[in-house]
Amino acid sequence: MKLPFPSEITSRPFGVAPGGLPIESWKLTGVGGLQLEAIPYGATITRLVVPDKAGRLDDVVLGFNSLEDYLRGSAYFGAAIGRVAGRIGGGSFTVDGMSYELVRNDGPNHLHGGILGFDKKIWHLEATRNDQGEPSLVFTYTSPNGEEGYPGSVHVRLTYTVTDDNKLIVDVQAKSDQSTPFNFTQHSYFNLAGEGSGAITDHVLQIFADDFVPVDDTMALSGSLVPVTGQRNDFRRPRSLREAIPVLSGRHGDLYRIQPPPGGAETGLRMAARLVHPESGRVLEISTTEEYLQFYTGVAIDGTISGKSGRSYGAHAGLCLECEGYPDGANQPALGNIVLRPGGTKRSTTIYNFSIDTQEGCL
Repeated sequence: MKLPFPSEITSRPFGVAPGGLPIESWKLTGVGGLQLEAIPYGATITRLVVPDKAGRLDDVVLGFNSLEDYLRGSAYFGAAIGRVAGRIGGGSFTVDGMSYELVRNDGPNHLHGGILGFDKKIWHLEATRNDQGEPSLVFTYTSPNGEEGYPGSVHVRLTYTVTDDNKLIVDVQAKSDQSTPFNFTQHSYFNLAGEGSGAITDHVLQIFADDFVPVDDTMALSGSLVPVTGQRNDFRRPRSLREAIPVLSGRHGDLYRIQPPPGGAETGLRMAARLVHPESGRVLEISTTEEYLQFYTGVAIDGTISGKSGRSYGAHAGLCLECEGYPDGANQPALGNIVLRPGGTKRSTTIYNFSIDTQEGCL
């Protein structure tokens, strides 16, 4: 369904960062109705507004109305995650015979780039349009040698594009002057009923994966692929989250290896997941060039955080579908080598395709 929205790029004041730097929120509006707002702090997506089957617009990602709330660092809402998304077991890795100790910010493990990862950096932001005239935000950040324990200086270019047909395209390019792990993800929490509307248990989820990676009692990855067949976390067929979440281990969600593209090719876009909210008719389909998908149910959100609507966020107020490489790939390259080499460029694309199913409950 096409809606007559003008394609626009606008900005507004959002707060002042420590040190006195003014922070602006930039808004992209596509002709199909999709609206994105993002800020340079953490290259964070603060709003993602999507039409439903009746033409109503709702914000479908969790977040805050002020920079001050984002500075408190709660739950990585909408943030860019790196250098390595996910957990590096034991907080250390070895590359080319050299061992590196990282910041341990999750028990014995290193999580989401450390204490001051990409999510807490102020990125340079440029608003632009692509060759089709669709609005984009280009974020750049250079992570210096030694940041959070990582070797090498890494330059990252991250682009958010809102297309005419209601797709959000996330493109990432990274280069390094030393060999270093690099594994980016975008950490938005989705609730297709609208931010602040309650738990996502009225959603239906499908994940296109035959295998997952179990974790130990510290949430570190086991390093082995296990078929989902016969498991409680099998989402190859669409499942109601009201039924599925209670039987998941810790009600948390798992890391899945996404099925390769048709024809057996290991490169190109893979269909990762499909999320449906039957009442609103909103559908989110995610495809990616990455090999893994981390499904997170938002179980740790504890009701102490109030979001943009002023309502508190409780457990499962939103879910994450994080497209990424294998987080511990520096230690376990057989499951996905994430080491970025000098002279090379790491490129990845993830597409969030929003559409409408006018037949309530139909998949």
